[in-house]
Amino acid sequence: MPPGGAGGEGDAVTEQRLRALLHATQVVAGQLELPVVLQRIAETAAELVDAEHGAIGVISAEGGLEQFITVGIDAATRAAIGHPPTGRGLLGALIDDPRAIRLTRLSDDPRSSGFPPGHPPMGSFLGVPIRVGDAVFGNLYLTDRRVGRFSAEDEHLVEALASTAGTAIENARLFESARRREQWTAASAEVSETILSAGRVPGVAMLEAQVARLARAARVTLVTGADGPGSRAGADIATDTRRVGAPAADALATGAPRQLVQEGSAVLALPLRASGSTWGALVVERDAARPRFSAEEIEVAADLVARAAVAFELSEAREDHHRVELLEDRGRISRDLHDHVVQQLFGTGLQLQSLVRRLGRGEGSDTEATADAVSDAVSRIDESIAQIRTVIFALDPTDDEEAPGARRRLLDLVDEAAAPLVRRPAVSFSGPVDLVVTGSLVDDVAAVVREALTNVVRHAEATRVSLGVTAADGAVTVVVRDDGIGIPDDGRRSGLRNLRERARSRGGSLVVDSSPGSTLVRWSVPYPEQPGTPERSGTPERSGTREGAR
Repeated sequence: MPPGGAGGEGDAVTEQRLRALLHATQVVAGQLELPVVLQRIAETAAELVDAEHGAIGVISAEGGLEQFITVGIDAATRAAIGHPPTGRGLLGALIDDPRAIRLTRLSDDPRSSGFPPGHPPMGSFLGVPIRVGDAVFGNLYLTDRRVGRFSAEDEHLVEALASTAGTAIENARLFESARRREQWTAASAEVSETILSAGRVPGVAMLEAQVARLARAARVTLVTGADGPGSRAGADIATDTRRVGAPAADALATGAPRQLVQEGSAVLALPLRASGSTWGALVVERDAARPRFSAEEIEVAADLVARAAVAFELSEAREDHHRVELLEDRGRISRDLHDHVVQQLFGTGLQLQSLVRRLGRGEGSDTEATADAVSDAVSRIDESIAQIRTVIFALDPTDDEEAPGARRRLLDLVDEAAAPLVRRPAVSFSGPVDLVVTGSLVDDVAAVVREALTNVVRHAEATRVSLGVTAADGAVTVVVRDDGIGIPDDGRRSGLRNLRERARSRGGSLVVDSSPGSTLVRWSVPYPEQPGTPERSGTPERSGTREGAR
């Protein structure tokens, strides 16, 4: 009880101070932002005991002070003082022995180390530890009570406030931790998406930017070690191995995060692992003014980097798979050219040589027969050109694998349906096939091609098969030829009925011309006019032959 407080008057004063404590508690407990909570604690503590100055010192992992929040000192005075205290003298005594200290005059205590230049003089002092759980989070420092000196009651009130403050700090830290983890999780998803969609180098840039932002780092550097999925990702990233080499080497060697303090700056190296080996390390550096990385910061940062390493590995595997597919495509296309185009051109060349010899011997007097032979050779050359165009189409990198057009779908279908054949079918396209064969029409065309090829595989005993799809003169026409045994009168009728019904449902027709050694199936239906459809019919869109080339 303060001096002069006796009887009812003293009870009223005590009640008033308890009400002030309750109000201070409510003010502190009503905040969730940790910086705001700390500032409110210092303000309410100074107000509660009528102190002119107040401060909170947050204890670092090394035992010094990593934050110092003040009340009652203006910006000019703070600038004149310079660097905040680090935890020596009386401030350090409270850190070493976390029990309340109450002094009438600071200078009377032998543990006092005085004040730096520019610091205002201070007299009375009250210091109280703030505990969060079983650990001391920091200390409350109050100086210069405006009336009298700090009393035992003041000490008890501030200790009660410090107890509430510890709970408020814990809640604020939990809130901040949850929010920080949410931010790191969102950043992790963004980094992985960038790596998988844009590639390695953009992925590295995104990884460095996100870690620098969330870790409040001055520099972030990717250091690559052994050859791995991300080794090429770091090829264009500048590294200063003299500065980051030691922690990076530790992380690469151990596969675990490593934190070192170099020249007052915290340096954290986070390993990137793939398939059981560590191929790189992300080195995160802070300026000397910032605290070292906490255990929680290391945990969330290491998790993000680990997920990024998995994304790098998946991206590399996908690129490897694409390269293998590309090599397979080249092989298929090579077989296409050999089995169809080269042999056809060779045969055409022999035909023309024979014609030249006949003309040279004077045997070419039959003008009509000569014209027919030349026309046939030109047709074969045109067919070869069309086949080459389809091969070029198979190499087109702009083709959209996510939403394949009619040509891509039909080429894939030929690979599947005609796989049992000794020689894959020659496939040609003419006209704006992808433009007009869409929606349900492409489903019907695909069904017709599948049915026709399935019949050839099962019944025709053919050695050569060709498929042509043409979009011209307002109609889509599918032509399948084979050199098999033909269609007997009682054979392959159910499948042909299905094709005929599909044609009739669209106002089209089915024509079948079959004899031993040659069978032709022609399915044709009209298509609705599409915006942008070329007016000139029969113009090749991209035509040719493919033997399963993709």
